[in-house]
Amino acid sequence: MNEHTAAYRPDRLRPGDRVSVVAPCSPAPPWRLGTALRLLRRWGLRPVLAPHVRDRHPALPYLAGTDSDRARALQHAWLNPHTAAVLCVRGGDGAHRMLDLLDFAEMRCADPKILVGFSDITALHEAFAVELGVASLHGPVIAGRYFVGDPAAAEELRATLFEPESRQKLTSPNAETLLGGRARGVTIGGNLSLLNDGLATPHSRSSAEGGLVLLEDINEDIARVDRMLTHLLRSGWMRGAAGVLLGSWTDCPPGPEAIRELMLERLSPLGIPVVWGLDFGHCAGQLTIPLGVRATLDADTATLTLDEPALR
Repeated sequence: MNEHTAAYRPDRLRPGDRVSVVAPCSPAPPWRLGTALRLLRRWGLRPVLAPHVRDRHPALPYLAGTDSDRARALQHAWLNPHTAAVLCVRGGDGAHRMLDLLDFAEMRCADPKILVGFSDITALHEAFAVELGVASLHGPVIAGRYFVGDPAAAEELRATLFEPESRQKLTSPNAETLLGGRARGVTIGGNLSLLNDGLATPHSRSSAEGGLVLLEDINEDIARVDRMLTHLLRSGWMRGAAGVLLGSWTDCPPGPEAIRELMLERLSPLGIPVVWGLDFGHCAGQLTIPLGVRATLDADTATLTLDEPALR
C-alpha cells in the first residue's frame, strides 16, 4: 500500500458468516478461547478453528506451534472463500518469524477479508497493508483479557464488525490534547515495539509519511520506550507523519505521567497534532480502530473521525 493512499476496505460481517480463528503468535489460554468462541456464536457467527490453534512449539513454548504451521494456517484462512474474517486469538511473540513464509502473491488473488488483532499482530497489519493493500482492524485478540471478561471492548469490536457506520467518530474519556491542531491522513501503526522491530525489514512500510500514527505498548520501561521512539525518529520513519495517536502504556514504569512527558519532549519537534490517552491497546474497554483508512485527527477535541465506515 502506498503510504499516501487509503487501503481497500473489506465487507462488514453479517449473522451466519464464517470466521477463521488463528494463532499466528503465542498460544492462548484454553478457557479464554472457549469463552470467546461462545461469545462469537452469540453474535451469530460461525467460528472455525485453525488446526494449530491449541499447539505449542516443541522447543519454544511462547509460540503457538512451528513457524511453518502458523503461516500455513493463516494463509489457508485468508485464501478460504467461505471465510469472512480472520480473528487472532492472541498477540505475544512470533508474528515476525513467520512473515517470510507467507505467499503474498497467492494471497493477493483472494477476496480481501477482515483481519483483527493488536500487539504482536501489528506485524501482520503492516504486512497486509504493504503487500495486500487491505485495511484491517486494530482491536482485541479474542482469547485475551481485553476481550473475554471485557464487555466494553467486546461491544466495540462487535459494533465495528456489524455496524461500522456507528463507529466513525472515535474518542474515549481519558483522551486529551498533547499537541493541538488538526490533521488528515491514513491510520497506520499499532505497537511501538513491533514497529521498531520491523524497520528496514521486508513487508514493512518505508515511512509513516501521510499517516496518522497509532502508538502503544506494554511492559516496557521508559528508557526502552525512549530508545524505540528515538529510533523511529532518527531513522526518518516518522518524517512526514500527519499526526500521532497515543494509546495505553500499561506496566511501563515509572508510570503514565513520565511516559506522557517523554512523548511531549520527543514528538513536539515534529510540529504535528498529538492526542494522549486514547483507549486503544493493552487497556480495558479498548477501542477498535481501523488501520488503512482516511480520517481526520482533531487533537483539540481528542477525536478521530473516519471519512467512511471501517468496513463496506
